[in-house]
Amino acid sequence: MEIDELENLLNRIDDNFSHAVDTLKTTINSGHKLVIIGVGKCHNIGHKIAATLNSTGAPTVVLNSQNALHGDLGIVSNEDTIIVLSYSGETNEILDLLPALRRFKVNIISMTGNTNSSLGRNSDIILNTKVDREACPLNLAPTSSTTAMLVLGDALAMTLLESREFVKEDFAKLHPGGSLGRTLLTKVSDIMRTDDKFCTLAPETGLKSTLEEMIRARSGAAVIVSDTGNLEGILTQGDFVRSIQKDPDILDLAVSKFMTKDPITIQENKLAVEAIQVIGEHRIDDLVVVDKIGKPTGLVDSQDLSRMKLV
Repeated sequence: MEIDELENLLNRIDDNFSHAVDTLKTTINSGHKLVIIGVGKCHNIGHKIAATLNSTGAPTVVLNSQNALHGDLGIVSNEDTIIVLSYSGETNEILDLLPALRRFKVNIISMTGNTNSSLGRNSDIILNTKVDREACPLNLAPTSSTTAMLVLGDALAMTLLESREFVKEDFAKLHPGGSLGRTLLTKVSDIMRTDDKFCTLAPETGLKSTLEEMIRARSGAAVIVSDTGNLEGILTQGDFVRSIQKDPDILDLAVSKFMTKDPITIQENKLAVEAIQVIGEHRIDDLVVVDKIGKPTGLVDSQDLSRMKLV
């Protein structure tokens, strides 16, 4: 039932949604905040929407409607945007608060299932969250209606994120904790293998010597570098196994005959999350790290990512 109601919600998306995003963007860009108000289950949904907006760089607070009438209204400032959640649009606590809100120079966006309600008539923008039926067998407990509000809140937040050109680096600043923070704040240069763990060899190095160096460095790959320090290719354990299966008498031949030329690379100043994406997209185990002019400086080994708790 909730899935069906979300399909109905999608079909009702109109210019009001775009106007709402524009209003939110103007509010944030002018240095003001968003204030979310709801009662009961809508209040709970409001907390989730606020958390999503905050995590994507849109400062948002949740205002308790009852406490607002006893002093907490001081959190509201002129030029803020108020998002009010009320399915009926006739909730007493909300209606008692509306006259006080209108004393401020604010925009009011309502999420309601009754566009002709008192809340709807006192809103600048109405987002229609009407549902034909709650998922509750008694058609009483807020289920479909609160899901519609939640999904619509996510849609607003994600569209606002794109409109404000909010990027991964911005997201990283707001998520310093946990594995997400480690992934987004860690750069490739922080996780790559260097020095004695970074196996680099000349193109003419024999294959047997190449394997010995890989074992010494405990690396699954050797990066082949020219005399001038330019990247020539990479030899992985997989390359070696495939080659020696074809011809067992190759250990004295130059590694350049078996290496992968023009390997996939990533710059050392990129985020670790981008290295993870590249490794997954190209289905490789080892990723060559280069500097700004394309010279190899390290190696990202996919096995290291798990040890560092980045995946």
